[in-house]
Amino acid sequence: MSASTAQTLHSFSDEQERRQQASTIAVSVKDAALSFRHGKGLREILSGITLDIAEGEFVVVLGASGSGKTSLLRLLAGYEQATAGEVIVLGHASPQPNQAVGVVFQHANLFPWLTVQRNAEFGLKMKKLPKGEREAIAANTLAGVGLGDFRHYMPFQLSGGMKQRAAIARTLAADPKLILMDEPFGALDALTREQLQALVKTMWRQNKKTIFFITHDVDEALYLGTRIIVISGSPGSIGVDQANPLASQSDSGAELRQHPDYAAERLRLMQALHGY
Repeated sequence: MSASTAQTLHSFSDEQERRQQASTIAVSVKDAALSFRHGKGLREILSGITLDIAEGEFVVVLGASGSGKTSLLRLLAGYEQATAGEVIVLGHASPQPNQAVGVVFQHANLFPWLTVQRNAEFGLKMKKLPKGEREAIAANTLAGVGLGDFRHYMPFQLSGGMKQRAAIARTLAADPKLILMDEPFGALDALTREQLQALVKTMWRQNKKTIFFITHDVDEALYLGTRIIVISGSPGSIGVDQANPLASQSDSGAELRQHPDYAAERLRLMQALHGY
């Protein structure tokens, strides 16, 4: 083999490896910033945000109120555009809202005039799936989140936890590649919150969707995430970005809190949140 042929093959191999690595990246953010006009000046919300999220990761972002964590989610969802830097989501630069990205908010935001079943079908209807197919997918998804017997209820007939289950089912039924969750359990009581945390973790283990999950709850982050990011400062920037050493250590939050390393990890994240 000639030297030139070997060099060509090596370059081809490098390019194949580069493309393979790129294909596994769901989100790539490079030195992104976000600012809003405030009076006669600008208020900088985020600065210097750089991160890659691989397909199948469960990334939890921690931050105090006003840290910019929800603003970062809105950049990924396409609701806001970065004022500097680059945001690439599922291969699209400067992303716009689309059906490949599902969003679950703190409040369920169900359509009050539609039944739970019809809410779950909504994304499928937008995809123009045949009626019978979308009904079957929605019913199966609702059963998976424990709402199989409540398909024909109206949203006002549901408890807060049930509404959030319905919102999660609506997102999952549309089969997005990336799921963004903005403090989805923040308004729920402690028991319901733990139940839905377990539900989301189980669903992630089953389908390995890429999840980007916003919270201010350290315990929730340690239980759910395979990776934890802490946003702090003003403007917000990434202070911590680490694999969760306690990922897959337990099947419940209560069990995880008994882990011998739990207290130390929790303290370290709390210190990062408060900047010391």
